[in-house]
Amino acid sequence: MKKIVTLTLVLMLTFLSMQTVSANENKQEDQDLSLADSASSAILIERDSGAIMYEKNAHEQLPPASMTKMMTLLLIMEALDEEKITLDEKVRVSEHAASMGGSQIFLEEGEEMSVNDLLKGVAIASGNDASVALAERIAGTEEAFVQKMNDKAKALGLENTNFQNPTGLPAKNHYSTAYDMSVIAKELLKYGKITNYTSVYEDYLRKGTEDEFWLVNTNKLVKFYDGVDGLKTGYTSEAKYCLTATAKKDDMRVIAVAMGAQTPKERNKAVTNMLDYAFSQYKTASIYKKNQPVTQIAMIKADKDKVNVVTGDAVSILLKKGQDSSGIETTIKIDQDMDLPLEKGAKVGMLQVKQNGKVMTETPLLLEASLNKANVWKLFKYSMKEMVKNAN
Repeated sequence: MKKIVTLTLVLMLTFLSMQTVSANENKQEDQDLSLADSASSAILIERDSGAIMYEKNAHEQLPPASMTKMMTLLLIMEALDEEKITLDEKVRVSEHAASMGGSQIFLEEGEEMSVNDLLKGVAIASGNDASVALAERIAGTEEAFVQKMNDKAKALGLENTNFQNPTGLPAKNHYSTAYDMSVIAKELLKYGKITNYTSVYEDYLRKGTEDEFWLVNTNKLVKFYDGVDGLKTGYTSEAKYCLTATAKKDDMRVIAVAMGAQTPKERNKAVTNMLDYAFSQYKTASIYKKNQPVTQIAMIKADKDKVNVVTGDAVSILLKKGQDSSGIETTIKIDQDMDLPLEKGAKVGMLQVKQNGKVMTETPLLLEASLNKANVWKLFKYSMKEMVKNAN
């Protein structure tokens, strides 16, 4: 059994006329709202905490269409972060990738395009061919990439999602839910650079050549709703019109998902209603920034005396306007049964935010720098120091 050291910090939040809202509160109030009547299912969450502000049939399994590409984009961003691929490297397009139908950027077999441009093709124009080309570059084959997608879904605790391809093209046993889509979007937004792509309304590929291609964002709210900078639309005849949108105003970022609307107008109206509701009724308060040090780890046989432990994501609380807040407890739990070496970014604990003893959010705690085994000289100096201390 793992040993855990727990540190509890009480944060007396003095925000006037506000109250912390957990992910499961105000459900009765939500049932009376008519924010997404035109959608089969929908959900509205705050990004940092994951707190739910509104939901409708949020766990109903439905085809996600091209919203599938949020998981594809997540694995692409992870590969970039881990330096398994680079933005400027060229990817050679296979016959299989070039053969994708539906939304595409008209890649040709044997064509070489940079990861950066292919990423634009996925994020802005929802290119199926660009999605498969990047999937094959990352995992070798589309099938192997799909396995990575499903493995990631399991790692995120998604119980109602199964992928058959990286595109969202119709396939048997390919499904997700509004809730699961919001979790994938939440994870994708950990990579702040993704909105550099999803927020672009129009751009060009192969600019200045005879094969120049105009990219136009399939998410029109990027242009017509202030603060929207992503994320992904979807449409098939089975899925109908779907959209996962994210918007940020002041320090608050929210995610709204609508699935199964009959028209693009109805889909956009449902999402717009949810965004309006979020920004008119709620506010967030930041507790920690992403990668902010919260404590330190010291290990006797390590090559460093101390290493900072940092937050793996931003930590915020969701506040309902017009009500009072009470004290918030922040609990830091550090695993004591860790073996060296430990790589930078290794998970070493959890940070919990509680109100009245109830866990509101949990955020992984990560090592800011690697910890390796100490060399013989360092261990000798430590032993001598302990001998002197014990002698005194």
